[in-house]
Amino acid sequence: MEFQNNLGIYLSKNSASVVCFDLHQKSVLGCFSVSCENTEQSGWQVMANLISIGCAERGWEFSEVAVALDCAMFMQHSVHSEFVEPKQIAATIRFDTEEAIAADVADVAIAFTATPAIGGGSELTVFTTEKKMLSEILSVLQSNNLDPVSIEPDVNCLTRFISQNNVTTAGEQGADLFAVLSNNRGYFVVLSDSQSCLKMRTFLLGRTQNKTELITREAPLTLALISSGETVNELKIFDSADSVDVAGLGEKLTIKVEALDLAWTTQIESQTTDENDSENLVAFAIACGAAASGTQKITAANFRDDFSPYQGRKLRIEKAIKILSVLVTVFVLVIGMYFQMRLIMRNRYADRLHNKLAKQYSDVMFTKKMPTNTSPAKKLSGELRRIRDVKSGQLSITGKESVSAKLILLLDAFNGCASKTDLQINTIGIAGKITVAGSTSSRKNTLKLFKAIKKGKLDILQQRLDEKAGRDNFTITVAPQNG
Repeated sequence: MEFQNNLGIYLSKNSASVVCFDLHQKSVLGCFSVSCENTEQSGWQVMANLISIGCAERGWEFSEVAVALDCAMFMQHSVHSEFVEPKQIAATIRFDTEEAIAADVADVAIAFTATPAIGGGSELTVFTTEKKMLSEILSVLQSNNLDPVSIEPDVNCLTRFISQNNVTTAGEQGADLFAVLSNNRGYFVVLSDSQSCLKMRTFLLGRTQNKTELITREAPLTLALISSGETVNELKIFDSADSVDVAGLGEKLTIKVEALDLAWTTQIESQTTDENDSENLVAFAIACGAAASGTQKITAANFRDDFSPYQGRKLRIEKAIKILSVLVTVFVLVIGMYFQMRLIMRNRYADRLHNKLAKQYSDVMFTKKMPTNTSPAKKLSGELRRIRDVKSGQLSITGKESVSAKLILLLDAFNGCASKTDLQINTIGIAGKITVAGSTSSRKNTLKLFKAIKKGKLDILQQRLDEKAGRDNFTITVAPQNG
């Protein structure tokens, strides 16, 4: 079953922050954090177990999982590529990275984001992390049914989160600089008015470090790294400890400075259940950005694309196709069996009718078997016509032409023309065929007689004519006409 929710996990060495994020409503459904710092056991397996238990306790249902790696677990590099197309960049990223950092990259996984360079090609922000560590993380998450679609750097997820909440200055040309500070992590993100990322930086913080001085020093350095020449309108700051002097920064820097209400933007604060979670608002924001991977303009910098491409969606599709194939096969078999049973029942019914008709046919036709090479209906129809002919006197009871019927037809023909032709009949033979011998006064009258015979539904099969003693003599053999 597919849900509208994604699970975002911000993962560090000893803790994790987890968010259930509604993609359609773009809102947080719940969040919690786990830690193994004060437990007897530690490691990725323990962390994955705690995350799985926390999700089960809350009854969360989600379709996909996305992971954000803490900035202490990867390194960031600036690399120039001669290409602009993502496929070409991906094909050459290892060579470009190895050349830029002058180190072997065979044992690291690489992720990157790209922005067009002014002189051509692309400026890449490249992230590298150990394949061995990623393999361990991926293995323990998968063993807990938490197979992540993406594993990204935390700063990229935070950038997506800021972009999706549309907190850049609306309607103004140029870019905004965002500084987001947690208790021990710091992030600088530069977003243009089109929500595209121009620069991102991460750094570690000490709990006693003066954050105001840090931003005063690092903000101008971050702005100097922007290669596109964009004008930066203002600096927006979120500090989880609320220790930054925003007013003082506005006096020291040359751009406008204001506070950023990160908790209000994500509604995370209302979902926290532990008082310590209020200190982890930055971590929850990063987890939200991970959960929204693929839905915003900020492209995913996914370590899995280089290390171990995600197969979950493909496997789900294959599984769905297999299930659908089985269902279709079962459906076809059921339909086939249904029509096969109907055919069997119909054949049985036809056989019963055939046997019944054969018995009745045999009774009617005096024990004759029903024919197989012709229609019984034709045979019965012919027999019916024969019976009618018998009753009318045209046929004998045996089915042959009766003598009386022939004579009747012959005498009718004679009566119609006897006086006109001066007909004299000498003999009429009825042995098998009817043979008539006689004479008329002339050959013309003999032909009239023949015409009358044919008109009387008789055929003249044979004839012999001769003239003798002034009369035209004839001998003919006749039979009833067919039909």
